[in-house]
Amino acid sequence: MNISQLMAQGATVIDVRTPGEFQGGNVVGSINIPLNEIPQRIEEIKEIKGTILLCCASGNRSGQAQNYLSHQGVDCENAGSWLEVNRLKAMA
Repeated sequence: MNISQLMAQGATVIDVRTPGEFQGGNVVGSINIPLNEIPQRIEEIKEIKGTILLCCASGNRSGQAQNYLSHQGVDCENAGSWLEVNRLKAMA
C-alpha cells in the first residue's frame, strides 16, 4: 500500500523532527515525537492503533525511526518529508 492509501485509511502521522522544527510547520493532526525520544516513548507508540507514518524534514530521521520501530514490532512506514505528507493529506 502506498502512503496516500495509508493516509486515506487514517494512519497516524508521527513527525520525528525537533519541537522547534515542528512548531515551524507540521502536518495537521500529526504527533511530534523527536527521534531521540523514540526509545523512551516506545510503549506510548505501541499503543497507537493501525499503521504509523513517520516523517521529518527529508526522510533521513524518519527512516532511522522506521528501522528502529519496525524491529520493535511496530507497524510503521517512512513517509519521508513532512511537506510531502502534508501535500498528500491535502489531496486525500
